[in-house]
Order: sequence, then structure tokens, then C-alpha cells
Amino acid sequence: MDIDALNNWKFDDILHEYTERDTMLYALGLGFGSNPLDEKELAYVYEDGLMAVPSMALVLGYPGFWVKDPRTGIDWRKLLHGEQWLDVYKPLPTSGKVIGRTRIDQISDKGADKGAVIYLTRDIIDAASDTLLAEVKMSTFCRGDGGFGGENLPGPTPARIPERAPDHTCELATLPQQALIYRLSGDYNPLHADPAVARSAGFERPILHGMATYGLGCRAILKTLCDYDASRLTGLDVRFSAPVYPGETVQFDIWQDGIDVRFTAKVPERGVVVLNNGAARLS
Repeated sequence: MDIDALNNWKFDDILHEYTERDTMLYALGLGFGSNPLDEKELAYVYEDGLMAVPSMALVLGYPGFWVKDPRTGIDWRKLLHGEQWLDVYKPLPTSGKVIGRTRIDQISDKGADKGAVIYLTRDIIDAASDTLLAEVKMSTFCRGDGGFGGENLPGPTPARIPERAPDHTCELATLPQQALIYRLSGDYNPLHADPAVARSAGFERPILHGMATYGLGCRAILKTLCDYDASRLTGLDVRFSAPVYPGETVQFDIWQDGIDVRFTAKVPERGVVVLNNGAARLS
């Protein structure tokens, strides 16, 4: 890891133009419309009264797989997506042009045997009005890059999950081809499509994108607490724990205290937690 290069890293602004078709395709990648008679879900995949899923902000203005640039010095083969945070300030337009403006916030050195963590922020700005629509934050765990002599800086405190039974439970089934649909929204990593690549990475078959699992969390909150009203969901944070295999059912356990929400997600058939320390903010 070249810490000097990273501390001075400049991302180009990304101008991203998208259409209603892109908005519907993103929602289909999260399984919206699985019940064609559910008119509230249909609103995310049908042009008459179309709404954008709030988590679509994560695929807008994305700077690409920049850590693979050799100037970073990062061992990109050992990366893990650690955490994801989202704040939505205005409902996303169902089509238009946005600017993605990315910056590195801090880099934490966990030690030579533990790795490093890079924290980034991406502003999603409406290109026509220069209005900030959303703020996307994430942490990338660089397992092979610790011990560069930096500080062990603390990250955001994870949301605490209540020690009681959940107030709500929501089960969402995924399709066997779910990852093949979701990747059409911009993440073409072969890990999610090619069985040989998945096996070489230690998985029995292609896994679902972490961002798709995150999007399932958004869908679960919209369904369970927002009556599918996208304008009510203003924030969503998670910590990634394990991958989902397409075709599995994901169970969300949800705790609600007014507009303050906590949640976890697991795959019951494997007994594996896939999202932890989840937090959602409602208007």
C-alpha cells in the first residue's frame, strides 16, 4: 500500500446518466415484482408511477474498481467489503444525470498481521440543480496491507442490536439467477457469474453481490415499515458478515423504536448471519 499516494488520491467526478429502464432493472435485481399482483412492489418495476429504490444510490456515480490501479500498491485480491452506510437527503429521480464525487476519508492501520481499512465517501449530486441527493460511505478491509506505519484509527461505532425478540420478521426469497440480473446494474465481477472464478475464490458456486444483499435489506425495511414509500427511508447502514448464494431465502429480524430501526439478516437453511449491526432511519 502506497500511503502517500492514497493520502493524495484524487478521484475524477463521474457523470452518470440513467433512465427509467435502469431504475426498473436495479429493482428487479433485488427481487421487486416477485409477486406480480402486489401493486406496491410493482411501483418499483413499472413505468406508471415509478419510484426509485433508495439503495440505488450505491450504483450511481461509482468510480469503478479503482483499488486495482497499481499506483495504490494495494493487494486488491485480498479485499473485503466491510461496512456500508447511506444517507438519502432527497428521493432519487427515476431518471436523469447525477455526479458521483468520491473521496478517501481516512486509512486505518490495524497491524501487519491484521490489515488496513480504507473509509470512503461518495456524494451523489443532481447534475441539473447541483443538489446533494445522497451520501454513500463504505469501508474496504485490505487484508494484505497492514503494517504501513499508520495510526489505528477508529471507525464509526456499529449499531447495537437489542437483546430481545425482534418486533418484525421479513423473509425474502432470492432467485437462482439473482446475481446475473443484479450485475447488469454495473458490477460485472465474474465472482458473481462464473462458477470457475467462484471456486477459485473458495466458494462452491457464484455468490450474490454484497450490494444486492444490502439492497434486500432496503427492500425488507420498505416492505415491513414504510408501506413501500421510498420517501420514508432516509438512511441504511450495515456490516457485512457472510455471502448469500442466489436461490437462498434471507430472513430479516427487525427491531423498531419509533423512527429508529435495527436489523440483522440470516440465511436460515445454513444458520449464517449475512448482515449484522443493521440500522435504518425513517422520516
